[in-house]
Amino acid sequence: MIDPVFHGARSGWIEVVAGVMFSGKSEELIRRVRRAIIGKKKVQVFKSHLDDRYSGVFSISSHDGRTVEAVPVDSSLQIAQQLNGLADVVAIDEAQFLDSGIVALSTSLAERGIRVIIAGTDTDFRGEPFGAMPQLMAVADVVDKLHAICVVCGGPASRNQRLLEGRPARYDSPIIMVGGRESYEARCRHCHQVPRRDEEQVPLL
Repeated sequence: MIDPVFHGARSGWIEVVAGVMFSGKSEELIRRVRRAIIGKKKVQVFKSHLDDRYSGVFSISSHDGRTVEAVPVDSSLQIAQQLNGLADVVAIDEAQFLDSGIVALSTSLAERGIRVIIAGTDTDFRGEPFGAMPQLMAVADVVDKLHAICVVCGGPASRNQRLLEGRPARYDSPIIMVGGRESYEARCRHCHQVPRRDEEQVPLL
């Protein structure tokens, strides 16, 4: 994967790395951040405070253990309030947990000549659009949608399978439930299960 490079009088743009859990989104964001730092760019990194699964709230960690320091935030307003006016690059991880104001903020930053790198899960455990990610993907200049490997059939995984006590979570479960491999699996469309309240949970063949 090649980092996007735009030429012209103004250098700002938005790039989104989307996909399911375990697809390498945070790893890719970290890679782009590190390359920007090597390129002598001033970089600020933010993340949702909800994600403290691996190395706490003050860093971003990929599932393979790579990390980069990050500022935990609750909202797009908090990002705006903590922006460094000299930043060339602003990176935001787990954007699906942030409010819709992240779309306007990202657009504003890009128009000011800042490179905005956003990573997030584009669909929730139901397989439905998650938070502001669909809008961010729509306004982005570059979108990379990553896939994991389905744990059931081995095909490309595009869904997050939430598990509660080892069984697929029902449709009416809370949208947000932070977890790792103990609570989620990557699955393809056909192996993904979201039982409704009035359905029996039929095991996969």
